[in-house]
Amino acid sequence: MLRSHIIPVALFFSIFSLFSCLDEFGDAAQPVEEEQGYLDVDPRLWGYYDIFEAEGKARGLNIDLKTARISGDIDAIDENNVIGTCQYGGFSTNHVTIDNVYWDRSTDLGKEFVVFHELGHCFLNRGHTEDSTSEGLCVSLMRSGNGGCRDAYSTRNRAYYLDELFSQTTN
Repeated sequence: MLRSHIIPVALFFSIFSLFSCLDEFGDAAQPVEEEQGYLDVDPRLWGYYDIFEAEGKARGLNIDLKTARISGDIDAIDENNVIGTCQYGGFSTNHVTIDNVYWDRSTDLGKEFVVFHELGHCFLNRGHTEDSTSEGLCVSLMRSGNGGCRDAYSTRNRAYYLDELFSQTTN
């Protein structure tokens, strides 16, 4: 009688084990996609990439920086008065670099400003604009810093600047 119970139990565990292996191999055959974060992007930038996507989507744009594979890091930039860069073109993916000294000293809003400016180049294909208001304030996040306008990016007028940023895309 004991023998008659051992066979069904052994059969159950054999089948269970087989299905467990099939699931495991089935998953391994699928492409691996990172659950959170961005490939080749410093994790300190992930939240800003997420917000950039969300703000663009809120304005009707389909923004997927994971698919675009725009890499990014926080590192020393040796050029004077340069706090961020976007390398693009050629055979590599677009790459954002934010100056580490600026990053360490900046507020969240300042970090958002420079990351959004560089993603404006790398993803939205925006160039610089030096337009200013009659008060001398920059009309865009996409100013070079070499014009005569003064930055005015703040929580009070953030929505205006983001509307302008995402309305002038060539992507």
